[in-house]
Amino acid sequence: MQSKPNVLLIVADDMGFSDIGCYGGEIATPHIDRLAASGVRFSHFYNTARCSPSRASLLTGLHPHQTGIGILTKDDRPHGYPGSLNDRCVTVAEILSAAGYATSLVGKWHLASNIRQANEAWPTRRGFDHFYGTLAGSCSYFQPATLTRGERNVESEATGQADYYYTDAITNEACAFLREQSQGKQPFFMYAAFTAPHWPLQAREEDIAKHRGLYDEGWDVLRERRMQRLRESGMLADAVQECERDPAEPAWEDAQHKAWEARRMEVYAAQVHQMDQGIGNILAVLEETGQLDNTLAFFLSDNGACAEVLPLDGSAEAFKQRRPDLNRLRPRNGRELQVGNQPAIVPGPEDTYASYGRAWANLSNTPFRLYKRWTHEGGISTPLIVHWPAGGLANGAIVRAPFQLTDVLPTILQAAQVPYPANARGQDIAPCEGASFLTDLRGGQATDHTLYWEHTGNAAIRRGRWKLVREYPKPWELYNMDTDRAEMTDLAAQQPDIVHKLARQWDAWADRVGVVPWDDVLAGYRAAGQDEAEAAG
Repeated sequence: MQSKPNVLLIVADDMGFSDIGCYGGEIATPHIDRLAASGVRFSHFYNTARCSPSRASLLTGLHPHQTGIGILTKDDRPHGYPGSLNDRCVTVAEILSAAGYATSLVGKWHLASNIRQANEAWPTRRGFDHFYGTLAGSCSYFQPATLTRGERNVESEATGQADYYYTDAITNEACAFLREQSQGKQPFFMYAAFTAPHWPLQAREEDIAKHRGLYDEGWDVLRERRMQRLRESGMLADAVQECERDPAEPAWEDAQHKAWEARRMEVYAAQVHQMDQGIGNILAVLEETGQLDNTLAFFLSDNGACAEVLPLDGSAEAFKQRRPDLNRLRPRNGRELQVGNQPAIVPGPEDTYASYGRAWANLSNTPFRLYKRWTHEGGISTPLIVHWPAGGLANGAIVRAPFQLTDVLPTILQAAQVPYPANARGQDIAPCEGASFLTDLRGGQATDHTLYWEHTGNAAIRRGRWKLVREYPKPWELYNMDTDRAEMTDLAAQQPDIVHKLARQWDAWADRVGVVPWDDVLAGYRAAGQDEAEAAG
């Protein structure tokens, strides 16, 4: 009889801290909320501010710089990172596969610089027996680029189906694998990496209709309601006194084109809701096949809400030229692809390519400030829900101790009673950086360890209640996370000794894990006649 737990790792893409219901959001997410109600939530869990680095850290238990992916998946050598998983790290799939697990990835990979030819950074070469998904990052939900099964391009599977929608395809593939796996005696490890709700804002009209009118009152009212629910749930307790609008954005009453603005958030909500429906289908299969009780399930997001405006820079035509995947799209309604965030482009259909903008991202990150790519709370704070009925968890509890992505792999290995290897593929690998939080999940003493971040020059270190953080190229700021989680009152001037001590610790960490100074990366790009936007990806 199988004794080792199954492991299910579910990741959302570009979803804010407070979007789901059990973290204060108004979007209907009953299945994720169900996991939370009979599992454990974290109030201070952190990602690494960007999709590829977060995924690299999550799967390896290392800081992203150690894996070869410090920014995204562009090969920036010799002045930056190679942009692919290197051979000095090992994935949780490789470890569990060697321990007898069946392994599956459904969804987004985004950990290889070469996405056209199979290589050692592809999922099939990093421990996954089964792979269906996309090798690149963001893509159309109706015609996803780099759609791959195993190592074979299957974009035609999407273009050949009139009702294809990527979120549902990820779900269906996951369910098929789980049903097949239930017939064997192996435990499974499944990494379900949804692209929802990353831009483009695309959803079926009937799914958008479920959210019609939900955002007509605007971002100010809704942000206050989210904050109230967060307080009432005990998620943030008294750690946040104020919930301010991003000063760069107008009050809702002063916003133009309100109907169009509301529509943007309706589509985003539809994307989150459809992902939740998919998670519900996955849970239903696990229940039907008797696998749910002994499945250790995680749900989290890869970074904070995304404030990016499309096209990212330049004109829509220039944006299309820089993204060959857009030029291949042939919307089924026969129209030309419309790229951009302007009222003339009403998002949702597959012939549109838009994002929801900074004001709605500010709502998604309630009550934190800044966004994806920053190491302030809005960039790195994520919901984390852990569910394992047979695992002796303190169900219904909120873990308040701070943890980050490096801690997920050691938690999985402790639960599975599988050791972290000293070498892989015939050579030594870096020791795991994280600390297991399994004891915390079971109501034990909180683990005390220092957390670190760096992304495109933005940096942070957290030790206990103190967080030192900077936005490149500005100086360090210091915040007390026990009383000021929203980072409103900078204490750096009042606490210079703490600033100095934490800054020295951060410098030593950055040197040890191979952080490439952002100034060096920028210098390489400028020498090639390119700007900071190109360097940041």
